[in-house]
Amino acid sequence: MDDLPPHLLLEILSRLTDSADLARSRLVSKTFDSLSREVRSINFVCTLCRYLKSRSPETRHLITPFKTIFNSLVNNSSTLESVSIGVAKALCGISYDDIEDESDDLYLTDVAFVNQWLPQVCRELRSLSISDFWIQSCWRRSEILALLSSCCHHLVDLEVKNAWLSVDGLNPMPMLTSLTLESIRLDDEDLSKVNHCFPYLQVLNLIGVGGLKEPKIHLYHLRMCRWTVSNAPHSLTILAPNLLKLELKCIEPRSLVLETPSLSNFYLSLRRANKFEVKKLIDLKILQLESSNLCGLLYFFPSDNSIKRLTVDSLKFTEPDNMTMLSMERLFDAFPKLSLLYLRSGAWSEMETCFLSGGLRSHTGMKGVKEIVAQLVIHDAGDTSSFIFAMLDKCTNLSDVGLLIHREVDPNIVSNLISRCTAEHPKVRWRWGMWKEGSKDAWISDGI
Repeated sequence: MDDLPPHLLLEILSRLTDSADLARSRLVSKTFDSLSREVRSINFVCTLCRYLKSRSPETRHLITPFKTIFNSLVNNSSTLESVSIGVAKALCGISYDDIEDESDDLYLTDVAFVNQWLPQVCRELRSLSISDFWIQSCWRRSEILALLSSCCHHLVDLEVKNAWLSVDGLNPMPMLTSLTLESIRLDDEDLSKVNHCFPYLQVLNLIGVGGLKEPKIHLYHLRMCRWTVSNAPHSLTILAPNLLKLELKCIEPRSLVLETPSLSNFYLSLRRANKFEVKKLIDLKILQLESSNLCGLLYFFPSDNSIKRLTVDSLKFTEPDNMTMLSMERLFDAFPKLSLLYLRSGAWSEMETCFLSGGLRSHTGMKGVKEIVAQLVIHDAGDTSSFIFAMLDKCTNLSDVGLLIHREVDPNIVSNLISRCTAEHPKVRWRWGMWKEGSKDAWISDGI
């Protein structure tokens, strides 16, 4: 390969997805060693296999320390624009009982370690990802954010996972536009400082960030946000006037306040909220709701909403109760402008139960819906088909129906349902498929 042009060799080295291979290539020849230092991206991961070998008395003397290899990769690589270092997800299964000492060989947010290599690459660095080893990092509070803010003046994208972070000494980073914190320990005042020091964030992902009691996101330039709250905070507030897309998963906050007037795509999953305050959402077109109290949640949304595409699911199907269960009528009371409705299995079960106890009344909003997709668990084929036909009678402009039937339903029942639907409503474009918990929907027929 030494006969290949240098630019082609560099292109090959730059495409290596695992930088362990890049480290090995340096031993091949002086040419490879020289060119490997011109790559602009490093992605180095400690695998479970490497970890186990480094702990085994029979093999640990053969394993070069992980940090040593990484420092060697970074050494004299002044052109690096992207660095990703971490432990494989398989190491998350390592329990505290498996650790016999207070090792720090995989403590990757250790400021002393980061300070060994960061000054060499900080000038050109645009993207940085560190996925720490939780067992070694959770009881050590890291001040890596202060270090990054002091020297990485051109950093645009930052990702930190599995660590206890301190914001002491954190300076503003006006260039940073994307931040991901996953399985991170923070306090409310820490999040407040994140708001202050990262004012130009456009993308924010907070996934399993613990320790927050009354968290607030207040970012003017934020456009996309994914927030998975692992605990049950007293209140949760998002103030983001330019936010376009929000994915929010929380348990049961006492108060949920959203001031996001530009929001157009919203995914919300929660058990219930005692207080849910949402300002006007005049641009909201796509909404996905998951809750154990769907019926109560619907009425928190402004009545003048313009939602066109709706997905709903009940997280916990309870005993029939017409006062709290979701019905077709209540759904269109809350969202009268729907054109596409996706009913997941829990929501379908609630709505079918309401139909069986009280029938289905006409609603002006039903005339606007053009497409319905539903996941079915058929307990009684007659009841299910009755609900389907009643729905078709009321939704007079409905032209496209996709029914996903649970994989464990008897094939004969499925075949009979298909025959009845296509025979009684031949003008409808029917689509048929299967679904199962934890699996992707599988379409079998794409229209008849």
